Amino acid sequence: MMRAFKVGALTLAALSPAWGQLISSHASTAAAPPSANAEAAQPPAKPVARVNGTVLTDRDLMREEYTIFPYARQHNGVPAAMEADIRAGALKMIEFEELVYQEAKRRQMTIAPERLAKAEKQFREHFPSEQEYRDFLKMETNGSAAALRTKIARSLLIEDLLKLEITDKSVVSLAGTRDFYQKHPERFQLPESYRLQTITVMPPVRPSAKQPNPPAPTAEQLAQMGIRAEDALRQARGTKNYEEFGMLAEKISEDDYRVMMGDHRAVPAAQLPPAIAQAASKLQPGQISEVISTDGALTILRLNTHTPPRLQTFEEVSKGLRAQLQRQKEESLRHELDAKLRKAAKIEEL
Repeated sequence: MMRAFKVGALTLAALSPAWGQLISSHASTAAAPPSANAEAAQPPAKPVARVNGTVLTDRDLMREEYTIFPYARQHNGVPAAMEADIRAGALKMIEFEELVYQEAKRRQMTIAPERLAKAEKQFREHFPSEQEYRDFLKMETNGSAAALRTKIARSLLIEDLLKLEITDKSVVSLAGTRDFYQKHPERFQLPESYRLQTITVMPPVRPSAKQPNPPAPTAEQLAQMGIRAEDALRQARGTKNYEEFGMLAEKISEDDYRVMMGDHRAVPAAQLPPAIAQAASKLQPGQISEVISTDGALTILRLNTHTPPRLQTFEEVSKGLRAQLQRQKEESLRHELDAKLRKAAKIEEL
């Protein structure tokens, strides 16, 4: 499933995602049929599911699909390869929202008139003009401001119940975060790493998808590579800092890192070729290696930084870790709520 149980936002061009679920085209089985004008504006909605007798339509489904895959408009719809998974995820999502709404009604939860009026005002402000708002109203609610108000109230009830059952219950304390950090130190261990710049002389024929194992360079080609590498080393040792070495790499290096001043950023020692790791371990920051032969190429290193392995401090990770633990708890509670509501519901997918 592309997106697991997260209240969806309906991404119409005139609206910000935060207001999405306010205009879900939820339709009760008791709802009045649309007018002739509304039917002319767009095809009638087709049922895709019933949740305890309440009909959810293909418009609800399409909007949720566009929330999951927001690039659908640029792609003229959902790509065929993703369509089945996105549809399944969107269907479960709109069913979940309807179940949450019905649970809020069962608990007799209400929205204060002042809050509803404020939300309606904020919603209208997302439209650039009054005419665009009226066009939207005509298309979505057959011109009924009261019907739109009902949809806004529905959205706020969903929001309130999710806050009560998920958001408020998923708060992770600083003490809880510290406890997790202390119990799982292996997750916060940073490996030894080197930040390197390179100048590389490549063999005449490089590995490629069509030729993953090209012929080895001839003795003459190897000799020519050696001459170029020694000349590159002479020039490299004439550089005085990161910028000068980088400019030289841009000029004479033959590998793809030349466009980044030869800078490989920080690389874990375990991911470096053995010959490169061994050479880097003997350098001090700012020093330049001898010519190193590895993987058929000849490379010159400049060591910028060596970072020994270390445990990240709690202060370094606490903010991100706390947010991560809270997201995980929210997701777990969301799944639990979905399962609980579905167990007591009658859901028909049409």
